[in-house]
Amino acid sequence: MTKIALLGVPHDDNSSYLRGPAEAPDLIRRELHNDAYSLWSETGVDLSVPGRLVHHGNIQFTGDRDPWELIEQSVDNALGSGDPLICLGGDHAVTYPIMRAVRRHHPSLTILHIDAHADIYHAYQNNPRSHASPFARIMEEKLADRLIQVGLRTICDEHREQFKRFGVEVIEAGRWSDCMRLEFETPVYISLDIDGLDPAFAPGVSHREPGGPSPRQVIDLIQSIKQPIIAADLVEYNPRCDISNQTALVAAKMVKEIAGMMVKTRA
Repeated sequence: MTKIALLGVPHDDNSSYLRGPAEAPDLIRRELHNDAYSLWSETGVDLSVPGRLVHHGNIQFTGDRDPWELIEQSVDNALGSGDPLICLGGDHAVTYPIMRAVRRHHPSLTILHIDAHADIYHAYQNNPRSHASPFARIMEEKLADRLIQVGLRTICDEHREQFKRFGVEVIEAGRWSDCMRLEFETPVYISLDIDGLDPAFAPGVSHREPGGPSPRQVIDLIQSIKQPIIAADLVEYNPRCDISNQTALVAAKMVKEIAGMMVKTRA
């Protein structure tokens, strides 16, 4: 039986505007296991089967350890079983140390990044660890063979320079179509920033950017992946900005559907 590991990364010290995403992991888990909803994914995977979901809790950040070292070590440990892993952020800055660990276990991989923002500034607000800069660090260190960014709708000139520098493939939100399918030749890592969705569906984010895809469109894109999905993160849910717990529910739904596809693509 394919197991799915879940690890909370409650860290938002590198957020540029509002704090709050560090509070997200427990709330996403709460909705994932809420008796009001089913734990079956749309792909026919029953995530309630005993042992299917392996909870690794939340990383405990202490004052005397570099948070990036703790994240990298914790992800490395969680991946040691060989099971696919979903990390629950946290702001998007955490994707960089996550990928440092993932790359050691998967020397060939493509990142599918779904977001309103490119998060590829060299050092946003002079902070190279900013949540607006993780993909600059990832591509500098060659932690992925290919980066595809989908749903972007805040592109600036620096982003375009970085796209060219790193060979990033970009599908802006305005080019998203319901029948869009992406071809992958390697295992896939999904980095899903919940603000990649239109804020009408997911208002609980620090940086709302109208004009994005619906949950249905994101799920359909994920379900079109044919290669193994070896790991993923879901980031930038900010409970302090949510309305009636709506975004927590959407986040839990995305976790469920990514997990279902992790099982399906390994079958």
